[in-house]
Amino acid sequence: MGRDSFSFKRFTIRHDRCGQKVGTDGVLLGAWAKGGKRILDIGTGSGLIALMMAQRYPEADVVGIEIDTDAYGQAVENVEASGMGGRILLYPSSLQSFAPSQMFDSIVSNPPFFSESLKAPDSKRNCARHTDSLSFEELILYTTGLMDENACLSVVMPTDRVDTFLSTALLKGLRLSRRCDVKTVERKMPKRSLLELTNRHDISFEHETQVLDEGNGLRSAWYQQLTDDFYL
Repeated sequence: MGRDSFSFKRFTIRHDRCGQKVGTDGVLLGAWAKGGKRILDIGTGSGLIALMMAQRYPEADVVGIEIDTDAYGQAVENVEASGMGGRILLYPSSLQSFAPSQMFDSIVSNPPFFSESLKAPDSKRNCARHTDSLSFEELILYTTGLMDENACLSVVMPTDRVDTFLSTALLKGLRLSRRCDVKTVERKMPKRSLLELTNRHDISFEHETQVLDEGNGLRSAWYQQLTDDFYL
């Protein structure tokens, strides 16, 4: 593993041409989100989450879209090298202009979430992390138009952005079915949240808080179990 790549058990991600590098958020979402028969990864970046979902759901067809041409090209290379390319289709497209012929029963996204913070000099990283190219309102609006009946949308974001996101989603008819708030260590407040929303009416709500690190630099039992099929 080097700065330009990250090796998992069944595939390697090269990310030197991507604004959003392999990180804990993407790994968490790829290991936590529920799949289906047709899975869409919005803003696939290096292809990490698309590959994780394809590994976890071997009968599924996975589609990834990416607006950045360099990241798209690298995602294609990563998918082809993985041996799972036959089940993963990638498109150089924004969500706003994406027009598939079929709907999806599972949609995942590690969306841009900074709207007012200072921007870094790296324009690719800005595009991957800031809502200029895809606001919460647009993400929800266009996603709901791609959801089949009884579909779910799973996202990961900073915990302090959850209320804003959920208020937008509820207005568009989505309901929160699962939430997992994640702490880095037990003594700290949650920094990131995993959310699952659905267009189903008959739902039950599950809410949990988990920890990544036991405090000694070792993964928690929860994090180890969640990612055991991926991390070396």
